[in-house]
Amino acid sequence: MQFHHHGYVSSDPRVQPAAAIGIDRADELPTAIDVLIVGSGPAGMLLAAQMSRFPSVSTRVIERRDGRLPLGQADGIQPRSVETFQAFGFAERIVAEAYNIAYMNFWGPDPENPQNIIRTSRTPDYAYSISEFPHLIVNQARVLDYFAEAAAQGPGRIVPDYGIEFLSLTSHDGDDFPLEVRVRYTAGTREGEERTIRSKYVVGCDGARSGVREAIGRKHTGNSAAHAWGVMDVLVNTDFPDWRTKCAINSAAGNILHIPREGGYLSRMYIDLGEVAEDDDHRVRQTPIEDVIRKANAILHPYSIDVKQVAWHSVYEVGHRVTDKFDDVPVGHDRSPRVFLAGDACHTHSAKAGQGMNVSMQDGFNLGWKLGSVLTGLSPETLLSTYSAERQPVAQQLIDFDKEWSSLMARKPEEITDPQDLATHYLATAEFPSGFMTRYGSSAIVMDAAHQHLAEGFPLGKRFKSAPVSLVCDGNAVHLGHHATADGRWRIYAFADAATAGEASHLSRWAEWVANAPESPLKKFTPAQGDVDAIFDIKVIYQQSPAEIEWTLVPELFRPCTGPLALTDWEKVFAAGATDWNGVDIFAERQLSRDGAVVVVRPDQYVAAVLPLDEPAALADFFAPVFRG
Repeated sequence: MQFHHHGYVSSDPRVQPAAAIGIDRADELPTAIDVLIVGSGPAGMLLAAQMSRFPSVSTRVIERRDGRLPLGQADGIQPRSVETFQAFGFAERIVAEAYNIAYMNFWGPDPENPQNIIRTSRTPDYAYSISEFPHLIVNQARVLDYFAEAAAQGPGRIVPDYGIEFLSLTSHDGDDFPLEVRVRYTAGTREGEERTIRSKYVVGCDGARSGVREAIGRKHTGNSAAHAWGVMDVLVNTDFPDWRTKCAINSAAGNILHIPREGGYLSRMYIDLGEVAEDDDHRVRQTPIEDVIRKANAILHPYSIDVKQVAWHSVYEVGHRVTDKFDDVPVGHDRSPRVFLAGDACHTHSAKAGQGMNVSMQDGFNLGWKLGSVLTGLSPETLLSTYSAERQPVAQQLIDFDKEWSSLMARKPEEITDPQDLATHYLATAEFPSGFMTRYGSSAIVMDAAHQHLAEGFPLGKRFKSAPVSLVCDGNAVHLGHHATADGRWRIYAFADAATAGEASHLSRWAEWVANAPESPLKKFTPAQGDVDAIFDIKVIYQQSPAEIEWTLVPELFRPCTGPLALTDWEKVFAAGATDWNGVDIFAERQLSRDGAVVVVRPDQYVAAVLPLDEPAALADFFAPVFRG
């Protein structure tokens, strides 16, 4: 964490100085705003935290509840989400309080006594095999708390407006605030009062029964499987030996997905309630909790649970739905979107694959920096069209994956030919549920693969996969990607050619061009009154060890002076030799060309471009359509 560049800080450095609208944020919901977020779930609160980094943009979040969510339904946190938490500054704290999934055990019928279950396999969880971040279980309410803290402590000082519900939306072309939103107070002294808000953009994060989705005429298409599951968060005493290990349990009586929760005592159980009759008309949702517990005990035989407290429970029928488009632009029209859908408002599925909250948060991350860039005048409105284009295919991939996983979980014992196949599938498909298989196609913000061979380990359109390096200034081993915060800036990583600092090289010529050429994006798009790294956070990674690099000989581009005191930033120069990580060399680890390469990463951590180090003008060509001329 870097601070003090605006002067000495003795208080919590996570609380950033208020700026612009955040200085005197109005308690009352304004009549006209730039961005109205409807709903304070995972997508909405991540979006709020991101928009708080754009304090000149007026953003409000309305939520029909009268306060914070006390008990969240989702609880699975995939490694990609923890990676995102790192960018917002709270990964370490939430990891400390969460349950870390180390193993997943699989249980099936005992061949000698099919009415009993036995452990059939034990597999390490996939997280650490593909990421430096863990696979966690933690209450959704706590995730929302952390994002609420990030939003309130950001320069924009965004705080949800609780007790206000969305009613309707109409559009008025040609208006500075073209969206007219009708809302109603649901709590407090103004309960029942209605009023109208004008907004430039609206984001519907208001769940599976989204009023925003209905208002713009989008269709939530798909179906429900004729299968029901009970879910409960419980405190129990039990003789089941794997109670504190994640388990998939298949028995003659049905199936259970068992997930220990944070705190050392709480666990969540998804209990198979079986097929649902065609004429059930959702009556299965009224199944008493006592029946769910009895079914759980039948499945666990010869083990049992003695439930001491049920913290939360529900019954649901598996449904898979995705919205036909994630914005309000009619098919065949080319205008820029004004209304967006995120999270459950545009994709719903079963809970057992642990994807809902995770994918919803990535919706918000994808959209937030784009709205901020457009509303601050940095990028053209056309940038906003990439949101639906990028996120809708991801949602469809999620639905397809969830259908397969749900079907596997709901099988009867006689339908299973190999007792190991569920464990095999769990590990073989690990990168998808982890959140690392998302790949955005070529567009104005993801270039083609003409130079991918220069950085094979940073695939275009996929999230930037961090690796260990060393800070040259102090020799400390760090993860390169962890230096990128969710501040709306683009990251440009210059991986040096073989020469070291002070020697003539492609890197030194590239740095000179970026720093001084009139057509350089740094010169063209950095605000006149802003820091030199206000838009582009440019870092260099040398091939040598820290001891072989003389920091004062590094090009000035990588030693900028920032803030009102014009203090030198010492943390933009890295070395490949991270001795504290057993000599890991990022050039070898990420298949980087020893002739050098430039890797451009979007504000949401996805690789946007791989460029040759010896062709600096290629940087200008890439950014030309991204920013306003």
